[in-house]
Amino acid sequence: MQTQIYGLMLLLVSGVFWTSTYLAIIRRGFVDRTYGMPLVALCANLSWEFTFAFVHPPFAFPPYGVPQMCVNVVWFLFDSVILFQLLKSWSSEFPDLTSRLFYPTFLLALATSFCTILFVTYEFDDGIGAYSAFGQNLMMSILFITMLFRRGSLRGQSFYIALFKMVGTLAASLAFILFPTITAGSILLPFLSLAILVFDLIYVAMVYGMCKRQAINPWKCF
Repeated sequence: MQTQIYGLMLLLVSGVFWTSTYLAIIRRGFVDRTYGMPLVALCANLSWEFTFAFVHPPFAFPPYGVPQMCVNVVWFLFDSVILFQLLKSWSSEFPDLTSRLFYPTFLLALATSFCTILFVTYEFDDGIGAYSAFGQNLMMSILFITMLFRRGSLRGQSFYIALFKMVGTLAASLAFILFPTITAGSILLPFLSLAILVFDLIYVAMVYGMCKRQAINPWKCF
């Protein structure tokens, strides 16, 4: 029982920091008139949240299921705002793309992401979405780094986004370790957790370094 309580507390910490990450991304997107989440990562996020909020809500995993489903709905709404920012400002980030090419590519990425999330859920009998969540989280961590390289600036990004994402994911990783009925015998989830932490640390260091190079106080740039 005590282990379960600690696990729930860690999940609460994870939810708070990930919610803060979304809010920081949305704010930065409006301030910089762009979007702050890589396109493919956004497609995966929307697909995961839609799947585990409306298609396969995790009711079979008390006491985790109901609160997490509610959180998934809220996160889906946040990601919908980021989607609005992307659809409004994509042309400034991809000036060489025409709308005839961008929109079909985006819809294909969204459909592919949704099918991948759904089929991973069935393949691994993963009613709580752990494998797909950590898999797409690793992809997101790498894509944030590539987005920073491609843009060459902090446009749409901030030190707080990088820091909140890292802490939120680390708390979730520790929480799953404390739920042996979900992760028992898995070698993939611990590996994904460690890999995400490594890339998140790299991203935090890169954002911090860019803040210093651009004479921006990272703690005052939210």
